Amino acid sequence: MDTARVLIVDDHEVVRLGLTTLLNDVSWIEVIGQAASAEEGITAVARLQPDVVVMDIRLPGDSGIDACQEITRRWPDIKVIMLTSYGDDALIFRALQAGASGYVLKQIGNQALIQAIDAARQGTASLDPITTQRVIARVRADEVERQAAAFKALSEREIEILALVAEGRSNANIADVLGLSTMTVRNHVSAILSKLGLSNRIEAATYAVRHDIQRHLPGQG
Repeated sequence: MDTARVLIVDDHEVVRLGLTTLLNDVSWIEVIGQAASAEEGITAVARLQPDVVVMDIRLPGDSGIDACQEITRRWPDIKVIMLTSYGDDALIFRALQAGASGYVLKQIGNQALIQAIDAARQGTASLDPITTQRVIARVRADEVERQAAAFKALSEREIEILALVAEGRSNANIADVLGLSTMTVRNHVSAILSKLGLSNRIEAATYAVRHDIQRHLPGQG
């Protein structure tokens, strides 16, 4: 097994020493350096070129997330694991958006960190089980919110008409189904295109399917 060269970035010396002792006891891990701030961490990465950086989120000056973003931008092959006492959802998502390969809570145990380092050097992301559940829940909630927002500008009648447009129905057919005049349907379709910033019926149909319009029909919520 190839050795994983690790840099530790944490503003607490006792944490750095503890992590160094822990990780150096693992046969395939070598701690090659330490840093106490985001700026020191970036400088150390440039000089040492580690395989994995274990970094606290809350650091003096720039945050660990800022440093993570800089590191992953400048050295895409270097993996960053955020190690923190904070399980705040916003921090988790900011860290992942910054390019972190893992997000490990300090209180979950040493083995989880070792496993995260192993996963990172193999090119896979690692989150502890609690954090994973929260990420999944957040992603699902964001998706529901995004889908709902997709049709927020439309009236219930316009949503009904758009759903029928997505089925490939003509204005005349839609008029028959809904008991409207063809001219009324045509006006509704024009309003739908305008509100959604779309150019034609094909774009409208694609938009409706992509955002799962059937779930947003009146009486379906």
